[in-house]
Amino acid sequence: MGEPNAQPLGQINNDAWIPKKEGTNEFIEVRYGKSIIAKQVTVVENFNPGSITKIELIDTRGTKHQVYENKSPGPIPEAFRSLSVTFAAGTYRTIGVLVSMNTKAVEGVNQIDAIGIADVAETMVKKEFKGESEGVSFDSAMVNLGQNVNSKYVDTHPVISPDGKTLFFARQESPQNVGGGNDVQDVWYSTLANPAKKTWNQAKNIGGPINTPGPNGLASVSSDGNTAVLINVYKPDGTLDPKGASISRRTKTGWGMPVKIEIEDFYNDDEENVDYFLSTSGKVLLMAVQRKDGQGQQDIYVSFLKEDRRTWTKPKNLGGSVNTKKAEFAPFLAADGKTLYFASEGLGGYGKSDIFSSKRLDDTWTNWSKPRNLGPNINSPDFDGYFTLSAAGEDAYLVSSRNGIGGSRDIFRINMTPQFKPEVVTLVRGRVLDAATKKPVAATIKYENLLTGEEIGVAETSPVDGSYTIVLPSGAHYGYRADAENYLAESDNLDVTDRQNYSEVTHDLFLVPFAVGSTIKLNNIFFAQSKYYLRDNSYPELLRLVRVLKDYPSVEIKLEGHTDNQGDPTLNLKLSLDRVNEVKKYLVSKGISGNRITTEGFGDTKPIASNEQEESRKLNRRVEFRITKK
Repeated sequence: MGEPNAQPLGQINNDAWIPKKEGTNEFIEVRYGKSIIAKQVTVVENFNPGSITKIELIDTRGTKHQVYENKSPGPIPEAFRSLSVTFAAGTYRTIGVLVSMNTKAVEGVNQIDAIGIADVAETMVKKEFKGESEGVSFDSAMVNLGQNVNSKYVDTHPVISPDGKTLFFARQESPQNVGGGNDVQDVWYSTLANPAKKTWNQAKNIGGPINTPGPNGLASVSSDGNTAVLINVYKPDGTLDPKGASISRRTKTGWGMPVKIEIEDFYNDDEENVDYFLSTSGKVLLMAVQRKDGQGQQDIYVSFLKEDRRTWTKPKNLGGSVNTKKAEFAPFLAADGKTLYFASEGLGGYGKSDIFSSKRLDDTWTNWSKPRNLGPNINSPDFDGYFTLSAAGEDAYLVSSRNGIGGSRDIFRINMTPQFKPEVVTLVRGRVLDAATKKPVAATIKYENLLTGEEIGVAETSPVDGSYTIVLPSGAHYGYRADAENYLAESDNLDVTDRQNYSEVTHDLFLVPFAVGSTIKLNNIFFAQSKYYLRDNSYPELLRLVRVLKDYPSVEIKLEGHTDNQGDPTLNLKLSLDRVNEVKKYLVSKGISGNRITTEGFGDTKPIASNEQEESRKLNRRVEFRITKK
């Protein structure tokens, strides 16, 4: 149904849903592109409210869970209503809602304009911060990372890599900095020495070209660890310009020369104070800057990567839920893409600046839950800020003035309890290889929601070994692939719709040379069990094949269908042919000439894996295309 269309509410709108008036049990069922562990459901009755009798949540297995019942439906004195129902989080993930109505109970036209679910209940909570931790709990104490990371100098602004194995930070006034001490700040890093004991190796200066004689700082690192966002613009003469930020990418020999990030209409009225953060998707850039359209002092803004993948949109203020008249800074967006941690001087708390958390409620990026103070175990009367968290959501790192080595600011670790972690994610890593030679290939990784077709994020492979890392938030079925010039990608997919815990998956991706005779598996095409019609989550893959055929109008292909050995071989042969003919039908419907496509079904006669176990047997159920003319 999408976002509410009736503006203002209380008026009939052609885009809202109108149920029939014929029965006492009319209903509407909606499904979402992503599942969540719901705590709230809201139904917008924009005209003649009061007929809803029951609301049920539908989990990823199709089971219904009733969360609201009204045995006496009837007209209410309001022209419209947003019926919000909150409840304790269940053990299931919600992917749909079923709303039942007795439309005869309310005279006239009934309309429902929107149905939404949320994993927060903030719209029902109006509690002000009173100095308590609001039920947020952490382990008993913060742990100083020790002398391998911290020094007698100021160690600040930690940035943990998503896999939790590399910690970047800034060190001020150290004589080991490039250019010596005084006011110089350099980027340093340390690697995890012992995961069980959570100890770190001796920190090292990251060196040039990132570090210069000026003030250097690493603001963020991408999910694959190959891209770093740096404060300041690096000029060819070696000086730094505070009016912007830069990106450095790994090369085979180290970090490359930082290049300016091009942001539309970027300016910062307070050049001495600025922070940036690049999301794990690589498509969202947060910044803490002072601008004329802000709430006052530093505010947190968001900018989005444009389609050219080189420039960013005009900064957008996150709004009054997050920003105040005083400074908000050090934004950190968790790997789930919606849990924001940041420091604020204007929200009240235990000291001059405290760390807060807020959750993004929709895709406008201006609608956020009420910020929650992380409580006295993290926040103190001293300075506390620069919160960072690995993808696993287990260990947080931050800077505090408490109990620092030599009395300076140090970096600390604190373990988070489940109730305050961000949404669960899955970390996928592997290598991109040439399917023929098995050698690494430099490529761009793209991943998308297979139900909606929305591209979720991009990443680059390591220039050293072709490795990649992406982070997939739970609640959806994702497709991902590697793109490289003169190659065709074999996509893969991972269904984390119902995944409840953090996990890591290792999977290599293969690229097939674009040549006559090459065969590419279409791994992201899905059919109903023993049927030939296409499921909706097949369309992103098929649309890519359409684009390839349109980009190369002389290319001709042969679609080949295969099954496993279960059932009648004759029926398997027919099913495999029916499926590739259905794929051809779709391609033709998108403007591809049928003369360029031949089809053949092989049934179970060409297995590529054992048929003894389901795990390997499913590999034999496939559609491939072979390039017959280029």
